[in-house]
Amino acid sequence: MSIASDFYEQQAALNEHEAANATLDNVRQRCLRSAEAWRLMADRVVRAQTMRATLAEEKASRQADDPLDTLAPGV
Repeated sequence: MSIASDFYEQQAALNEHEAANATLDNVRQRCLRSAEAWRLMADRVVRAQTMRATLAEEKASRQADDPLDTLAPGV
């Protein structure tokens, strides 16, 4: 996990805690919506990191298979 995804998860947990302690329904719903948004952002960061790592591995594999590809990629 990255610093960003950790932060997003912390914010989601904080909002869930606030929702659990809210006395007003609208405040509880707002906190739950906010927690969901933070979790979606955390998931997005993790997916992006995974995709970047996968693409980097594929690129390294291609370069290992064809070292000339680095001189003129796609030609």
